[in-house]
Amino acid sequence: MHIFDIFSIIGTIAFAMSGAFVAMEEEYDILGVLVLGLVTAFGGGIIRNVLIGVPVTTLWGQGDLIILAVLSIFVSFILPLSWIRHWKRTEAFFDAIGLSAFAIQGALYATNMKHPLSAVLVAAVLTGIGGGIIRDLLAGRKPLVLRDEIYAVWAMLAGLAVGLSIISSTLELTLLFVLVVFFRMLSVHYKWKLPRRSLKTGIVDSEQKVDIS
Repeated sequence: MHIFDIFSIIGTIAFAMSGAFVAMEEEYDILGVLVLGLVTAFGGGIIRNVLIGVPVTTLWGQGDLIILAVLSIFVSFILPLSWIRHWKRTEAFFDAIGLSAFAIQGALYATNMKHPLSAVLVAAVLTGIGGGIIRDLLAGRKPLVLRDEIYAVWAMLAGLAVGLSIISSTLELTLLFVLVVFFRMLSVHYKWKLPRRSLKTGIVDSEQKVDIS
């Protein structure tokens, strides 16, 4: 089995279960859980394929991964609540696994198609975070990747390492996978964030001045 296939399997399981648990949190029925799980698992790859020129219909050639995702969602749905609550405490870890696996898989995909570095970076980022963004939007949440600790940056760095051929062997790719998960978890633990600027204070002050006058 090629390392590409291994990353696909890891990412599919991690994100399918992530989508299923979010759907259950929002009290979706079994169909909603299935849809959200599948969208999370394959949404990023579909967006990537559209942007780098791969026919969307290639998804239907991934029958084994689709079955694996459905089985993962089904297992998530029937797990005891105590197990699910335990999983929620380690949610960031599984999300980091999916991010790392799919970012590297997306970068390898674009590299194998001989795309330039810019396309490799786009493929890595969108494969890593695309499914999570769609999941959060369908669940009525603000996308995690746009508001929480450093997230997409790790996918971008993974894509850069693959695109520049800094990392290419199976051992190096495995090490990269571990490093992305490790640094993602560090950013969660220490709450590393990118610079941001809020306009809320200015808006509140402006409204208060209007009320006073």
